Amino acid sequence: MPVTVVVGAQYGGEGKGKIVAHLAKRDNPDFVVRCGGPNSGHTVYVGDQVFRLRLLPAGFVNPRSRLLLAAGCILDLNLLLREIEITGTDIRRVGIDRNAMILSDEDITRESQHDLRNRIGSTLSGTGNAVSRRVLRDSSVKLASDIPEARRFLTDVSSEINSGIDKGQLCIIEGTQGFGLSLYHTQCYPYATSRDTTASAFLSEVGVSPLKTTSIIMAVRTFPIRVEGNSGPLIGEISWQELQRRSGYPFAISEHTTVTNRLRRVALFDLEVVRRAAMVNRPTEIALHGVDYFDYANKGVDCFEAFSSETKKFIKYIEFELGVPIDLIGTGPEQNELVDRLHTKTKFAISGRSELRNA
Repeated sequence: MPVTVVVGAQYGGEGKGKIVAHLAKRDNPDFVVRCGGPNSGHTVYVGDQVFRLRLLPAGFVNPRSRLLLAAGCILDLNLLLREIEITGTDIRRVGIDRNAMILSDEDITRESQHDLRNRIGSTLSGTGNAVSRRVLRDSSVKLASDIPEARRFLTDVSSEINSGIDKGQLCIIEGTQGFGLSLYHTQCYPYATSRDTTASAFLSEVGVSPLKTTSIIMAVRTFPIRVEGNSGPLIGEISWQELQRRSGYPFAISEHTTVTNRLRRVALFDLEVVRRAAMVNRPTEIALHGVDYFDYANKGVDCFEAFSSETKKFIKYIEFELGVPIDLIGTGPEQNELVDRLHTKTKFAISGRSELRNA
């Protein structure tokens, strides 16, 4: 399986980082490649440590994997160096494509001047302004190859990956944000991010042919989220207090954004949003997160048979409607709160998955 792409189905926060970290441990990939920029983050739990990463691939958890940042990335080099340090990652494992763009302080200032936070809920990381400078071929653009501090990391990511593919090596492409935020395919423009967020777009950023893709994992939330404020429509929006009541959580729950630490909005599951994401991305499997929000009885369970009966019906419903198997099921935020139905030793879980796949 040379290339796996991980993509989000809704509005970000679907648990892509958690899935990439799991795959990095499970499948022992040769490469993990990050797309996008520092305007979104991925959270990875390692024991009792929590790492909120905006640039370093979540595959850092496997010391064998080469960690790459694609040509389409927008980079804050100082931020990347901090993430390498806090994760204890061997700096020799990290490569930056020579054509990745370097973010400037001016990019952040310009986004603030355009009032993007109030207008569309932007994180004001400067990523959108940097993208616009690159599109305009502005003379101020600096690529990684123009920065002496980046010289030790420079590589040709596309050449590295394609050479590895030809040798049968495994690559995981770590997508960013969610399909519902795609600049081109969102249903609620201008409430979108500054680029496309589809699996095909991530392949383009890295420089890999779609013909080499053998697996597309689409991360889905039981209760989708968006950043607070004027960040766009969210059908079926509810309060965190209402979600606590529905789930039976014994304590207050809420989530905050990785980049700005702002409270997220939350809503009921919307099948049509996920159906459209599946139509465009054509996932081979789904990673469903938040079954603990669906029912607190699911919190931290380690096999399919332990889910509540209503949860099993919900999983079967999604698989039937989309025609895609749900192979990974998140039962909480931590890394070990994940049921992997393809690698379980429980006969019931395997047969249960097969039944749902064929429903």
